[in-house]
Amino acid sequence: MSYKDEYLKWLEFDPETKQELLEIEDEKEIEDRFYKNLEFGTGGLRGIMGAGANRMNKYTVSKATKGLADYLNSEFDGPKSVVIAYDSRNNSPEFARFAAEVLCQNNIKVYLFKTLMPTPVLSFSVKYLKCTAGVVVTASHNPKEYNGYKIYDENGCQLVPEYADKVIKCVNAVEDIKGVKHCDLKEAQKQGLLEYVGEQVLDSFIKAVETQSVYREKSDLKIVYTPLHGTGNIPVRTVLRDFNVSVVKAQELPDGGFSTVRSPNPEEKDALNLAIEQAKKENADLVLGTDPDCDRVGTAVRHNGKYVLITGNQMGALLVDFVLSFKKDKLNEKSTLVKTIVTNDLGANIGRSYGLNIVETLTGFKYIGDRINRYEKTGTSEFVIGYEESYGYLAGTHARDKDAVVASMLICEMAAYHKNNGRTLIDALDSIYSKYGCYADGLDSFVLKGKDGAEKIRALMTEFRNNGRSLMQGIDKIIDYSQGVGDLPKENVLKFIFKNGTWFAVRPSGTEPKIKLYYSVREENIEKARASLEQLRNTLKKVIEA
Repeated sequence: MSYKDEYLKWLEFDPETKQELLEIEDEKEIEDRFYKNLEFGTGGLRGIMGAGANRMNKYTVSKATKGLADYLNSEFDGPKSVVIAYDSRNNSPEFARFAAEVLCQNNIKVYLFKTLMPTPVLSFSVKYLKCTAGVVVTASHNPKEYNGYKIYDENGCQLVPEYADKVIKCVNAVEDIKGVKHCDLKEAQKQGLLEYVGEQVLDSFIKAVETQSVYREKSDLKIVYTPLHGTGNIPVRTVLRDFNVSVVKAQELPDGGFSTVRSPNPEEKDALNLAIEQAKKENADLVLGTDPDCDRVGTAVRHNGKYVLITGNQMGALLVDFVLSFKKDKLNEKSTLVKTIVTNDLGANIGRSYGLNIVETLTGFKYIGDRINRYEKTGTSEFVIGYEESYGYLAGTHARDKDAVVASMLICEMAAYHKNNGRTLIDALDSIYSKYGCYADGLDSFVLKGKDGAEKIRALMTEFRNNGRSLMQGIDKIIDYSQGVGDLPKENVLKFIFKNGTWFAVRPSGTEPKIKLYYSVREENIEKARASLEQLRNTLKKVIEA
């Protein structure tokens, strides 16, 4: 069926959908909405909201949920249950409700959060409520136009390919997207198929997070925090209640339009602008910002009178150094640090110095969560800490996903510890560099939208794969993860490693129309590392834009 035929079919769905589609005058826009179905991948659904087969809407969410229901009913015996959470994005409560209606219609009990809730709380709540699966409606740190739908297994871990592939088959088998049946939630509640949850689950999550606390000495540390209009406001401020914290009022309340930021992504340099301005006025030591579903946290630190942003790689290394220094007497031969293949090696080297086992996974925190699942089953290893360069960290096993609540607590404890000892986090980082070597890291994302963009991304990956070694001198080794590396699943990622330990990696985004380049440069001093990083970025930018 052509995109135009699909478009004409959708005009018959309902009056609201018809009206939205008829108002589109740009043929390219119509093509983009209908040239393919919004793919249900290993990370679930994620896309721009709107009418159309390639958009997030009632019909695509209902189809995904019917596929999930069919998977659960075929794979699991006896009663089944799913807990559903949602963030502050536009349409998130509605999409969560549609999912609940479809699951209840298929005789699967639903625990539905009464109000918006962070992703790590959803991860925690799956095991806490003894559910068969979990769903969270969020597009995490994506721009306001996006929403998404992620599925979690019975341990609270995002589905890894082994299980996601089965769900994908079930989703793709749902042919009549308009015909997916929903039930009335009031009726479902009467029948015991729907139960609303809230404070009790959140309170238990907070208690679990606080067991990871390692430093509670008094400090005059001053913190400015922003939830960036998302779900972090209550849980983060709860775990920081013993600190001196002020919140950015303009960004305190939920706002699916994210009206005060270009993008609600703490990885972006300008996301913390309002918080930094407030910190300057209040002479605060530390700035924290969590993304809409509160699984990532960005930071800025006052150092020599200026506010310095800390990257995900840097914060990961700082947290590893801090947590292990306080837990060193409890570590054993099973103690393990888990990081992703696009995260630099600084934190891993710190972990090795404490005797930890270092495990690398593919990009995506679900692979870190899957390692925790494996360790719990086999008892061969014990998870201590895990992180990825994209501002996601986890200490403890209360969640099987990155958790900005526990990370915020530990970052503030760490900053308080160093301040009590006359240092900032930048001083602590410099101390780490002097011991383990200087690293400069970076990420460049190139947006290539639509059908033409998807073809360009495929062509670029082919070019890197076939001719990557000729791009520049000094490349010592190329790792192609699409061929399978060790026990890792196959994935379309290439990593180019230089003789001095510097590397860059290239991969298509799994959730956005982007190709991503990751860099890790190691040199004897930070100035040289930054200069080498800039040179590497410029060279590769020319390749992408050629």
